Amino acid sequence: MMEEIIQTDAALNPGNSGGPLVDSRGQVIGVNTATIPAAQGLCFAIGIDTAKNVASQILRHGKVRRSWIGIEAQNVPLPRRLVYDLSISSGVMVTVISPAGAAARADLREGDVIVSFAGKPVAGIDDLHRLLTDEWVGVEQPITVLRGVALRRLRITPQDRDVAAR
Repeated sequence: MMEEIIQTDAALNPGNSGGPLVDSRGQVIGVNTATIPAAQGLCFAIGIDTAKNVASQILRHGKVRRSWIGIEAQNVPLPRRLVYDLSISSGVMVTVISPAGAAARADLREGDVIVSFAGKPVAGIDDLHRLLTDEWVGVEQPITVLRGVALRRLRITPQDRDVAAR
């Protein structure tokens, strides 16, 4: 998943990928990534925080590590009467649970709607992906789900995505 993408109209040409995107003060704010020639100069860069994180992980681990909880899911709106007590109006509904994944061990069930992970609100799959960083691999975290009309607080220990896939 690509996070923190910057759309720019900076003049990029073939071969500029990997170069810095700078702001008007000369500060590097991203790494040039892609251009769409047919879109009249529409270009994209990866935000500098994401680039620093990726570079740091490659130096530490030789790859980018992500934590994995073993689910397939989709974004869903939350019923208005339930939203009142939550800071979000949507969540992530679990549609499939991997039998060998952390979700199965944590007693997540198909149909549960994840509304927070590690104490942070989860309004959609993008939020959950952003939260499933390498720092949570092997570290038990709270996860809050809406099961039926009841909020349930469970504990889950994410796995290294590459190790879990084997």
